[in-house]
Amino acid sequence: MDVTLHLAQQPEADELLGRSPLAALVGMLLDQQVPMEWAFAGPYTIARRMGADDLDAHEIAAYDPEKFAELLSAKPAVHRHPGSMGKRIHQLCQYLVEHYDGDAAAVWKDAGSGTELLCRLKELPGFGAQKAQTFLALLGKQLGVAPKGRREAAGPYGEAGSFRSVADITGPESLAKVRAHKQEMKAAKASGR
Repeated sequence: MDVTLHLAQQPEADELLGRSPLAALVGMLLDQQVPMEWAFAGPYTIARRMGADDLDAHEIAAYDPEKFAELLSAKPAVHRHPGSMGKRIHQLCQYLVEHYDGDAAAVWKDAGSGTELLCRLKELPGFGAQKAQTFLALLGKQLGVAPKGRREAAGPYGEAGSFRSVADITGPESLAKVRAHKQEMKAAKASGR
């Protein structure tokens, strides 16, 4: 994995997301109840606060959970809910250490199908069906992970040419299109359509 993502809209943070499978997973985990850019800048902020150039699942899993939550709570906080998100990241890293020897990319490296990969993603702490489908779409559309049936497994997020999620953001223009789509969806939901 060594691509340029444009999710944090900060060069250093985006560079980390593009080269670090764990950073990409953590960014996706943080992507709720905060602006996308804030969420995906989180892994870079965490790495810097840990005095590292990357995130390490073994190191985070070995961290005292309360101390790790404090690390995320330092000003400016990594998330609107730094305590609970710190615990989720800690749980994610413990799971990765236990099931994948700490290698986040192992979640998708040998997946035989999109369905299998979706199941693996849904097993990750903090990853429900929608988050798993969105991340599966991001893996396929931008990170070159393309097991058979991945578009179908990703549901609407896997559609080519769509602008519905982080999987479709490659720069400012596509970011604006994704935001417009989300506003349309919100308006439709509010009006009962």
